[in-house]
Amino acid sequence: MASQPLHASAKDGTKLFVQDWGSGRPVLLLAAWTFNSSVWGSQIVALNAKGYRCVAPDRRGHGRSDMPTAGYDLDTLTDDVAAVIEQRDLRDVTIVAHSMGSIEAVNYLARHGADRIARLVLVAPTTPYLVQSEDNPDAVPRAMVEAQNAAIAQDFPKWMGDNEAPFFMPDTSEATRAWIREMMLSVPLPVALACRKTISFADLRAAARAIDRPTLIVHGDKDASAPLELTGAKTAKLISGSRLAVYEGAPHALPLTHSARLMADLLAFLDS
Repeated sequence: MASQPLHASAKDGTKLFVQDWGSGRPVLLLAAWTFNSSVWGSQIVALNAKGYRCVAPDRRGHGRSDMPTAGYDLDTLTDDVAAVIEQRDLRDVTIVAHSMGSIEAVNYLARHGADRIARLVLVAPTTPYLVQSEDNPDAVPRAMVEAQNAAIAQDFPKWMGDNEAPFFMPDTSEATRAWIREMMLSVPLPVALACRKTISFADLRAAARAIDRPTLIVHGDKDASAPLELTGAKTAKLISGSRLAVYEGAPHALPLTHSARLMADLLAFLDS
């Protein structure tokens, strides 16, 4: 395969850094809130070894992508994903989306259609709709969302420290924890907060109902960031024919804490 450019261009000219490794059927990897494409390293190496091409963009304002002051709303972020898919001319794509990546993936299918997409894997998704409303009573109260955002705005490193223990497994190495802390803190706070707001208020219930591609949802039953019953389980009910794999005792950071099991499930799903 010819060498690919390092960037894709968003509609507003924002340069999006893209890792693109291997050849074969493409897997598009979308990262969590304040994570960048580096987090998928182990998955990229494992998938390349099995003959898959891996394409992993850095979200705007994250990693090595440009850092514009605007464009952190759901539709612009989704159009950024579309720009990567179209400019690489990816077809028969499996989207693997972790946490915040899930809202971009589900919204992509609603906004851009499924012509280029073969299947969908949602890892600890934040879909379908996190915040409480009249027609979404069993969700997170708005006041709680606002209190968390205020704590992040005041002292992001402290908030991370307070919330770190349940995010990982007890045996997650300090080196891994330090790597993720550094990655998260490298995102400018205004970008981090704008993205959190987008995650909280993204109502993707109708979009999820309309998905007609084979879908695997993987979720830990000890996920403190996106509790299973509020997110993965609800999403599985909305997506017809989807399969929900629940990892017992598992937290939110599944690509880091359960990478071997996740890879086994992903490869089985890709081959099915």
